[in-house]
Amino acid sequence: MEEIKVIELKQSVFEDNDKDAERLRSGLKDAGVFLMNLMSSPGSGKTTLLLSLAEKLAGKMDWAVIEADIDSDVDAARMIDAGVRSVQLHTGGMCHLDADMTRQGIAELGIVEGDMGNTVGCREKLDLVVLENVGNLVCPAEFDTGACLDVTMLSVPEGDDKPLKYPLMYEKCSLLIVSKMDVLPYFDFDTEKVVEYARMRNPEIEVLFVSAKTGEGMDELTDWIEKRVKEWKS
Repeated sequence: MEEIKVIELKQSVFEDNDKDAERLRSGLKDAGVFLMNLMSSPGSGKTTLLLSLAEKLAGKMDWAVIEADIDSDVDAARMIDAGVRSVQLHTGGMCHLDADMTRQGIAELGIVEGDMGNTVGCREKLDLVVLENVGNLVCPAEFDTGACLDVTMLSVPEGDDKPLKYPLMYEKCSLLIVSKMDVLPYFDFDTEKVVEYARMRNPEIEVLFVSAKTGEGMDELTDWIEKRVKEWKS
């Protein structure tokens, strides 16, 4: 009997995407653009956080947002109304972004152009691009988007146990933003436990507690981002 050849499709997809992501990251480095991949579950407050961040970053750096959703352009419209350049990506039902999808958004902003992520010119001056990934705690963590840094958000109403349930998300992220701190008195959410659980998955992860509504922690988050952008450009 002829030997059956088994092809591991998932492994192949990941390997190809990882190579593509490295090429994109290299192009971004050449262009001096810091791409931050922001991931969380739906409703954690990613867009609201970015709207608050827009006020903090005004006059400090040039930045833009890539919004990713299965459908609609609601988030991109909100960012544009706030004066932030924004591109909307529709994933066609997919629950994540990969490097090629991200490149399409980057190209629309005029940063990295050409085949395979080669930097051939920047039509627009940008220091920072935030990629607001599809709301999901599983799939987005599996795919390298080509971002310079991965960040995850967890809102107080979601509970402090999410790092225990979705390990990969916390293992790959450099920062955990705990959002909606203004409603902490109304939920059974232990701030010490969420830090403990997150660092069980990733001992190096940093944790910031914020409220886009009250402004709590937003200065610290802005400083954190500015520092990472400066390091990337140096």
